[in-house]
Amino acid sequence: MRTILYERQHGVSYVYMNRPERYNAMDKRMLAELLNVLSEVEQNDDRMVVLSGKGKAFSAGGDIGMMADFADKAFFEEVMQTIEAVALKLYLMPKMVVSAVNGSAAGLGLSLALAADYVVAHKEAKMGMLFIGIGLVPDGGGHFWLRERVGTQRAKQFIWEKQQVQGSEAQAMGLVDVLTEHDALEHATHMAGQIQASPMAAMLKTKKIYHRNNLETLKYYLEAERNAQWELRHTKDHQEGVKAFQEKRKPVFTGK
Repeated sequence: MRTILYERQHGVSYVYMNRPERYNAMDKRMLAELLNVLSEVEQNDDRMVVLSGKGKAFSAGGDIGMMADFADKAFFEEVMQTIEAVALKLYLMPKMVVSAVNGSAAGLGLSLALAADYVVAHKEAKMGMLFIGIGLVPDGGGHFWLRERVGTQRAKQFIWEKQQVQGSEAQAMGLVDVLTEHDALEHATHMAGQIQASPMAAMLKTKKIYHRNNLETLKYYLEAERNAQWELRHTKDHQEGVKAFQEKRKPVFTGK
């Protein structure tokens, strides 16, 4: 079964994360497939991209099952480089990108959702970075997207306090651009039609002006996140966080 699905309709490329039984948690294969699909989408004639998840969640983030394999530096580097390439591909996409969030967008899943030009979410969708729960920092550009949307001070506290927000609170923070009581994918599809009736050439020029100016900053964050994750995965707190997650208990951190 393909972990990423891709279809084109009416000038819109729809990209779906497709591991519903795992709440679209991303493993090495899924990340590689996502990068390949985004590379294909980048070259087609569509001017809109809608990113969503199959099943009950947008994405639960990185698959916790990969953590054991991260002891292998080559494996770790390959996965992190793929994550960085995906983030850059979304940021530099020469099209309008809309993320449609139903259910949970957590960790790396939230980073990808926030990489879009518009975030459309169901009013009960839940958003949180949650990396701190396993003693890690956000990756996939999470620090960058949060700083852009909520400011540095609020971003730090959102990350540190393992906050998870939904509905009007997520919208008030700036994590969600459009809140809907209906299916987020349906609303994103309707929104795509409205955007296509706009002067998109001008809109995309504005996107390019802003994003090209901030590109080096995003690259800095991606590299810093990769370095931090490698250092942190050797800490006792990270090992305790993963063990507690697997044992479904509250972790006991020591700051080491």
